[in-house]
Amino acid sequence: MKILADRAIPFLQGILEPFAEVEYIDGNDFTRDIVRDADALIIRTRTKCNAALLDGSRVQFIATATIGFDHIDTEYCESHNIRVATSAGCNARAVLQWVSAALALLAKSEGFSPNERTLGVVGVGNVGKVVKEYAEHWGFRVICCDPPREEHEHLGFVSLEEVLQKADIVTLHTPLNPSTRHLINEQNIALMRSGAALINASRGECVDTQSAISSDLTLLTDVWENEPNISSAHLAKSLVATPHIAGYSAQGKANATALAVQALARHFNLPLTDWRPSEVATIAPKVISWEEMCATIGDYCNLTTESNRLRREPALFESLRNNYQLREEYF
Repeated sequence: MKILADRAIPFLQGILEPFAEVEYIDGNDFTRDIVRDADALIIRTRTKCNAALLDGSRVQFIATATIGFDHIDTEYCESHNIRVATSAGCNARAVLQWVSAALALLAKSEGFSPNERTLGVVGVGNVGKVVKEYAEHWGFRVICCDPPREEHEHLGFVSLEEVLQKADIVTLHTPLNPSTRHLINEQNIALMRSGAALINASRGECVDTQSAISSDLTLLTDVWENEPNISSAHLAKSLVATPHIAGYSAQGKANATALAVQALARHFNLPLTDWRPSEVATIAPKVISWEEMCATIGDYCNLTTESNRLRREPALFESLRNNYQLREEYF
């Protein structure tokens, strides 16, 4: 059996070698010729898995060490009996802590307390759910929008239009699909309060860049259209500007790699279905006050430092992302 893996996926090297031939390559270097004789791929978002890559190959399994799967043509894979596994939920608490750091910086910049602001959460899945829970604990008035969940679960979520009209801060936690591409566009921005803040740690294409940079919104941005070739105007306008690293905690990355390995092990009947990187501590979730979070978050997730790095050398977006020092989760 032959496995091709993205060399940037941490904790993976040496784990699968007792059971397969494993080759590590850069995420952008997966080509049709290279994958032709592979049985399985372990990838990140930089590898586009579609007919152009997979036609004529013997690939039967793809694991993505990411929560999203918009880089995978799932219809093609299903029609060609290629099993796809994601790492959904792996980095929810890492993204929570990035959003928390963004909220702390925004509050310091604008001089507000949580009980003075309404936070709109768009997308209440693994990430949005924990953001909602902590924000409510901290005193924000939280309103949520998640049409698919509302349709099936009747949770009392409101429409996107209501969130945009009522929220002082909107944070996006949606997958990227045809209905969420440019979800935040000129028309929807017109519904938002003057000077409202927009936090995006979901997918860059969920926001129409030109409309966002032409608005009076305060932008706090981790994901960008056309990564790694990001808009200089978008970069300049963003109070927070990081290179797609919101989910990059040691625990989140360990979870992602573990879920990918475990899914592959189940598919190929390997004795790794309970494997997890031993070098990464598991952190039990805990309640933390707003005051404690604001006082400590900079020690774990310093968005000012990371934003300054990206602003100095935006052309190094991919390098800054791939070489980011994984931070530790602490709540």
